[in-house]
Amino acid sequence: MSTHVSKVSKLLLLPGDGIGIEIMTEAEKLLQFINANTELNLELSSALVGGAAYDQTGTPLPEETLSLAKQADAVLLGAVGGPKWESLDISVRPEKALLRLRSELELFANLRPAIVSPELASASSLKAELVSDLDILIIRELTGGIYFGHPRGVFEEGGEKVGINTYRYSESEIRRIAHVAFKTAMTRGRQLCSVDKANVLEVTELWRDVFNQVAEEYPEVTLTHMYVDNAAMQLVRQPKQFDVVVTGNMFGDILSDIAAMLTGSIGMLPSASLDINRKGMYEPVHGSAPDIAGQNKANPLAMLLSVALMFKHSLQQPKYAELIEKAVAMTLTQGFRTADLSRQDWVGTAEMGDQVIGNLAKLLN
Repeated sequence: MSTHVSKVSKLLLLPGDGIGIEIMTEAEKLLQFINANTELNLELSSALVGGAAYDQTGTPLPEETLSLAKQADAVLLGAVGGPKWESLDISVRPEKALLRLRSELELFANLRPAIVSPELASASSLKAELVSDLDILIIRELTGGIYFGHPRGVFEEGGEKVGINTYRYSESEIRRIAHVAFKTAMTRGRQLCSVDKANVLEVTELWRDVFNQVAEEYPEVTLTHMYVDNAAMQLVRQPKQFDVVVTGNMFGDILSDIAAMLTGSIGMLPSASLDINRKGMYEPVHGSAPDIAGQNKANPLAMLLSVALMFKHSLQQPKYAELIEKAVAMTLTQGFRTADLSRQDWVGTAEMGDQVIGNLAKLLN
């Protein structure tokens, strides 16, 4: 039995906007079921974030929410944003809540698995044989790079407006994410591909140099380098050549969405954003999908798989992570599909969540 079973695990649920509310409902149902049927002691609380927070408080990340996030053992996030808030000043748009949470909680390592079960291979936009049994993990540096670098902004210069963003990485930031990537590769196929643009960007030339240095500490791992444009092409051409891919913030943002669509639906992909002690924030890769919000059409599986990642990394309960993943796989094997996975005979958000919980109950008995 785990030594962690008697410990109270404080979990903060941030539903956010759009379908974030519906998929978080399914995550909460799953967590309540686990609380009632296992020895785990999960303490759940919830708070406002994103557009919903702005509407009530005038800020996308109230100080109360940030304080609760800092006190929690793990944070579950639904989704933020939508057309309703796009006209706001950039400083108070819902997405700013994500950037500040990542920065304040020092969540520098973003893990995004892209896994394709044989049952869903036909849902991919690529040929089934290219993606069946695909299992890639993309590791994205999350608190540095061009999204956080200074100077930044829009300025007057020479009689016209000029937009400036700064792509910046320090050696220590690169070294930190490199160790996460190599240690993760050690637990998988021991193949690590670092993606950069070292032929034209000095900052990624430094990135490559540091990765080569850190590689000497992990002789069991095979390190390769690939330019980002080629990596994007190779993900579509021959995705199964990759095992673990690591890259900076901006490139990771783009490549992880490409990897997401290899799976057939972005509604299937979870993610984990971790600090140095593996405390994390867990969220589906997809957005708030306001066009289907409130219609019981959203796919909750990425959210439920994010819960599994939470059990694996922050709560150190791999047994329950594996059980949740098995319950999701069973549900798909039984033929249940949400609207994003099937044009006919699909089930709603709540029913899909109930099927996963029903299968988890079978696995626990």
